[in-house]
Parts: sequence; structure tokens; C-alpha cells
Amino acid sequence: MAGARVESLMARMRMLSHRSRTALRKSAVDYFRGDGSDWLAFGGLLLTVPAIACGTMMLPVWFSPSALVLPIVAGGLLLRPASLLALYAASATALIVEALVLGPYTQGPARVTPGTVLVVAACGFFGLVIAQFRSRVGVPWRRGGTMLFDLRERIRVQSKLPALPRGWHREMALRPAGGQSFSGDFVVAARTNGGRTLEIVLTDVSGKGMEAGSRALLLSGAFGGLLGALPAHGFLPAANGYLLRQDWDEGFATSIHLVLDLETGDYELLSAGHLPALQLSAGTGRWQEKSGEGPLLGVYDGAEFTPARGNLRPGDVLMLFTDGLVETSDREISEGIDRLTGEADRYVASGWDGAAWHLIEKVAKDVNDDRALLLIRRSA
Repeated sequence: MAGARVESLMARMRMLSHRSRTALRKSAVDYFRGDGSDWLAFGGLLLTVPAIACGTMMLPVWFSPSALVLPIVAGGLLLRPASLLALYAASATALIVEALVLGPYTQGPARVTPGTVLVVAACGFFGLVIAQFRSRVGVPWRRGGTMLFDLRERIRVQSKLPALPRGWHREMALRPAGGQSFSGDFVVAARTNGGRTLEIVLTDVSGKGMEAGSRALLLSGAFGGLLGALPAHGFLPAANGYLLRQDWDEGFATSIHLVLDLETGDYELLSAGHLPALQLSAGTGRWQEKSGEGPLLGVYDGAEFTPARGNLRPGDVLMLFTDGLVETSDREISEGIDRLTGEADRYVASGWDGAAWHLIEKVAKDVNDDRALLLIRRSA
């Protein structure tokens, strides 16, 4: 009987231990995901306050009274405003105890001076402002960076070009303004009609860098859903209507839509106020501008878009790009296009591998604007 009771008690203890470990693990995971309570961080920071206070009173040369700013700064990044105020109360209490134990600041160094109080109070104020902002936004700092990383990766995934059949080569490069991670230029692409047709949309959203990145993310998701779901000639009117419905203060965009038959090389280009594409003819070695007609997206309803047609023969190259690549404050678009085609001619003999990235590097490396370049080549 006694042995059975001991085994039953041991089983209960193991079950209780298992439940405790599971709850602790779940709380930790929820916390770092930004979904759980901040009690774990609050408890840890709260314990550091008396530890720092004891160190200051016992070893004032090594532990300065101003060291209390460390848990305060960490709390501003980790805790919610309510928990942060409790941490501030504990820090203020520790500062008072230190002042009483160490004596007046006029009696020697390593005392609690008015300057120490001001530094701790200033750090606490800025920490509370940061915590209030995070609480209003609803994204903890530990989750905010991950969310931005996810958004950036989603834009990159949506901008990937599909694999092309043998005989075709594609190159693409995107370069945000100022070395940032978010760009107002984006690409969406898909193989339609059973894989026979390649559709690519290159869009330049008004603005640049971070200020245009959020709008580019929203539009890239919407345009990716529209592409292939509508007939080719219906894409830009639908995109124009979508942009008008957003009612943004700065809501226009330029876009160029390529519809390429991968079997015959025939293509259509539909443009919404975008710069013309450039086609290199392998037979003549000359570049020719190709552009459809149509207004900017998001300007007025009922816009019509007239396509330009062409054919990519073996050895031909089609180049799509945004204005950041060819236009600057001291250079007109025509001059920029001439420089771009001049640099592109260098790759005719050597092949086009990596050409998109290198062309941006050569033509618009230090331009403070978003830049995008896309090359489609039919092998000779």
C-alpha cells in the first residue's frame, strides 16, 4: 500500500513538472512572438533593480547610482506601459535607499547627485514614450523587426520571375533608394495559357524608398492576384480601378505590362505612363524604343491602354526599366537611355549573365532613387 502511494505521488509530481515546463515554454514562445504577457521580462528586470542597488551601496566605486538606467532602458524596449511604471517605482525606491545609505552627495564621490536623478528620470521619460508608441502601434519591438523582414521577403518572393523554357534567358535587378530594404519599384510575373505566355508587370509607385514601400507591398499583392486572372488587356484597367479606390493622397503609379508568347516570340506591351521598353535587334545591332499608350494609374477612371506589338527573334533582347535608372536632376531621360544602351552593348558579345545588376552598377550606382531593370533575351 505504501509503495503504491509513493508511486502515485511520484506520478503526480512528474505530471506537475511536465505541465510547469510546458506552460513556461509556451509563455516564453508567446513572449518572443509578441503574443504573450511581459511578466517574464518584468520579473527579470525587477530583480536587477535591488541587485544594482546593493552593488552601489556595497561597492560604490564599481557600481554607479546611474547604473539604474540599464533596467529602465531595457524596460522601455521590452515592457508594456503599465509594467514599465511599476519598474520605475522600484527604481525610484532604490535611488532613494541609495541616497540615504550613501549619504549626501557633498560628502564625497559615488553618491546620488541631482545629475544622477535627472539622467535616470530622462531615460525613464523616453522609455515611457517609446513604450506608449509601441502600445499604440500594437507591435512589440521584438516582433517589429521580424515583421519588417517578412514584408521585405514577401516583396522579393513576389518579384521573382518564373523559370523559362529552353531558348529564353531572363535577368532582373531591383535597387532601392539610399540602400534601404524597401522599394517603390516592384515586379509581378506569371506563366499563363498553360505556360505558353509570359506576363510581366513592372511598376513604379510614386515616392521612393520606405515611404513608397508600404504602397508597393499592397499593390504588388493586388497586382499579383489580378495577373493571369484577367485577360491581358483587362489587367491595367483593373489595376487603375483598384488604385483609384485606395484614395491615396499620392496615389499614382506608372506600369508596363509585357505579354510574351514563348513559342513564337510575339509580344504586346501595354503602358500606363511608363517609360518605353528597349529592344535590341540581333540583325542590325540597334536599339529601338517600344511603348504602348496610356495614362498613369490612379489618375482618372475609364482610362484606355493601347498596346505596342513586336517580335523577339533569336538573339534579340528586350529591356524594361524604371525612371530611376535613366533620369536624374542633371540628366534628361534621352541622355540616360543613350548611356544605358551604350553600356548594354558591351554584353552583346560576352553574354548577358548578371547584366541587369552590372548595368545598374554602371549607370545609376549612386542615384538616390529606386531603380529596377529587367532583361528578356531569346537565345540565338
